[in-house]
Amino acid sequence: MEHAFPCGDLSLDFIGTLRARRAEAPTEMLTTPARLDSWFAESRTVDGTTGSRPRDLEAAIRLREAIHDLVSARMAGRTYEAPALDVLNAAASRPPVIPQLDRDGSRTEGSAQQALSTVARDAVRILGGPEAALLKECARPGCTQTYLDTSRGGRREWCAMETCGNKMKAAAYRARKREASAGR
Repeated sequence: MEHAFPCGDLSLDFIGTLRARRAEAPTEMLTTPARLDSWFAESRTVDGTTGSRPRDLEAAIRLREAIHDLVSARMAGRTYEAPALDVLNAAASRPPVIPQLDRDGSRTEGSAQQALSTVARDAVRILGGPEAALLKECARPGCTQTYLDTSRGGRREWCAMETCGNKMKAAAYRARKREASAGR
């Protein structure tokens, strides 16, 4: 897999295609139309390829940044900005991907625009509903991934235990060991 999906929410994982957002040199995961296609396939938005083109990649990055702006505004208690709303709503207004049932099971097909519409609709669902109150950003320094904190008590700190959570717990363990060694 080329891409990471720590959140389990399509639109929030899509935001994560620009990693370490506040770093001096963030890591862009959507560098080519083929990389966009691989994200759609790995996220299971579509089965196969959408045949993305450079204009689809530009639209994807515009949508990703609009979703990020809206999520950031929601977490900060700010009003949604009109340009970001316009981008999100325009993408969501297009037809989504099409699930098909055949004798061997199901298959989801669509164009890049349809896949982006599906991502946008997920963002509308989250930002327009009660889950918006559960939005958080990962507490690991350097990670800027957002997620929905559905944990009991709302005390989840990391986007995913397998990645950031393990790194933070290992760092805390090493720090305790160093302190114990220095105290001897």
